[in-house]
Amino acid sequence: MHIPILTDLVVIFGLSLVVLFVCHKFRVPVTVGFIFTGILAGPHVLALVRAIHEVEILAEIGVILLLFTIGVEFSFANLLQIRQSVLVAGPIQVVATCLAGMVLAWQFGRSWGEAIFIGFLLSLSSTAIVLKLLQERAEVDTPHGRTSLGVLIFQDIVIVPMMLFVPLLAGVSENIGVSFLVLLLKGLVIVSLVIVSAKYVVPQALYQIARTGNRELFLISIVLICAAVAWVTAQAGLSLALGAFLAGLIVSETEYSHQALGNILPFRDVFASFFFISIGMLLDVNFLLNHPVVIVLLTLGVLLSKAVLAGAAALALKFPLRTSILVGLALCQVGEFSFILSKVGVIKGLFSGDDYQLFLDVTILTMVLTPLVMALAPRTADFILRWPLPQRLKIGSHLTEEIGRSIPTDHLIIVGYGVNGRNLARAAKTGGIPYVIVEMNPETVRREQEGGQPIFYGDATQEEILIHARIKEARIIVVVINDPAATRRIVTLAHRLNPQVYIIVRTRYLQELQPLFELGASDVVPEEFETSVEIFTLVLKKYLVDRNEIERFVTEVRANGYLVLRGISKEVDSFREVGFGLRDFEISTFRLHDGAPLVGKSLAAIELRKKYGVTVLAIRRGVQVLPNPDPDMQLLSSDLLIVMGTPDDICKSAPLFTDRECSLNIVGK
Repeated sequence: MHIPILTDLVVIFGLSLVVLFVCHKFRVPVTVGFIFTGILAGPHVLALVRAIHEVEILAEIGVILLLFTIGVEFSFANLLQIRQSVLVAGPIQVVATCLAGMVLAWQFGRSWGEAIFIGFLLSLSSTAIVLKLLQERAEVDTPHGRTSLGVLIFQDIVIVPMMLFVPLLAGVSENIGVSFLVLLLKGLVIVSLVIVSAKYVVPQALYQIARTGNRELFLISIVLICAAVAWVTAQAGLSLALGAFLAGLIVSETEYSHQALGNILPFRDVFASFFFISIGMLLDVNFLLNHPVVIVLLTLGVLLSKAVLAGAAALALKFPLRTSILVGLALCQVGEFSFILSKVGVIKGLFSGDDYQLFLDVTILTMVLTPLVMALAPRTADFILRWPLPQRLKIGSHLTEEIGRSIPTDHLIIVGYGVNGRNLARAAKTGGIPYVIVEMNPETVRREQEGGQPIFYGDATQEEILIHARIKEARIIVVVINDPAATRRIVTLAHRLNPQVYIIVRTRYLQELQPLFELGASDVVPEEFETSVEIFTLVLKKYLVDRNEIERFVTEVRANGYLVLRGISKEVDSFREVGFGLRDFEISTFRLHDGAPLVGKSLAAIELRKKYGVTVLAIRRGVQVLPNPDPDMQLLSSDLLIVMGTPDDICKSAPLFTDRECSLNIVGK
């Protein structure tokens, strides 16, 4: 039996394989590769695909799954954190872009109805492309990622009243007011159902299903939740994508969200490819070749104007200029929902012939260029920040009262107040270490300031912010944010402003290690690496391997791993960095507890170096640090001893310092 769609699927996947392989060789993003696949396979070039309508249906499923997975990785708490982006930046961006497009179209002789409609089309950005790129770049949780998401959510909502207004713009008499009120009522009902489902219904249902241990049953239940919520929102007149996002939020509130995400991801990647391929199929290459100058100029004009207006919307939230630029460049394209809206305009007579094809070509080109624009966005932002602009514009308007004067010298600077930042601040407070926090979420800053935390709002990529945090007097700066480009800039600035400061950086990926060390980082903690260490530690414990052996193995792995991955040499400039030059030695710290064998004895009496091969480099007693301690110095309870030796020697001598078994606290490797 002949199945036409099967032939087209073979063609699409085969052509995608070749195109993506070539794109990989030239480091072209995957999304652009899929769009080029659609251009080649579409009706305007090779005409290899016949079942175009079926491909569009698969593309719609891809958008649904993409928005569902984003919702699963998000949460209602995160959604509340970006409410300003949804309710303030979103309306500003949409209204400003609509007005700009409307005025421009009117200047070119369009009627007011057509001009407003063109403004509607230009105001929407691509949720699928932007969020996929943010996910690939691990930037969804960055300030510009959250702001972009908030604006995109508002755009997905505002598409509905836009579609209701299209008949009015075309001169068709319909009762728009009644339709809008009915739609608003439906939206309120759906939101209420989503909240109830997330809190009560879905967690209990998934619990009962998970108890069965049946993988297929669990997968079907997740797909049902996604499809059902998307279907309900579509029946209410809202977009399928918005419904899928809400479905993901529902699942995100359960303890089964990670399992659900793991099950859906393979399907999402396959179906999402059809979305980008379907976009490429719409591009009329012949029309592009016949009108290259007009299309290129319009494309550049759209990208530039939308970037400026979206960036201005972010500035309205008092974000620093760098964040606003990144938001603007992320939202500078025309989105997929503009295609849906344009079809309604064609039916109502607002679009026709060459105008419609011109819109399609410009829109698709903005989408194709989006990965390149977002890849160049950090460099563009850094370039603009070198201009002689007002400092208040560069650092943002949220910079609160001067707290630097209350920060003592030799303090710790924490950049980022997520999970890692919170834990580090708690540990520093417990250990009596002076610290200051730099954070870019204004609501978090306001809340934590009220709680007494030494925190202020600021973009640490700006020199003024680090100076405000007194970087020149700091001992350590720890960078725990999710923006790789910003992290590199902060490391560069911190190292330049204070070459003596100890820079600790958390990164997600091992490939970030070498660049960060070259920029001046003292220690880099890759999540991939530390996760693997934690995993094999748990495995060894389950097999009842001796704890001292595990500790010794972990120490050796960390030391060898970091040294191998660095591939660079560092000069020894303090006792904290002796480990850089002594491959077989570690520097550790031990706190003397009451009842420890060394309490009340002198260094000369215990003969640590002779009997155990361990050297005491310094003793910290209260706030006083005693380097190279005298052999006759008597050790006291609560002294912090900084010692050097091989991992084996340190572990063997550990019981002398504390009543616990070996647990190394490495100062610097």
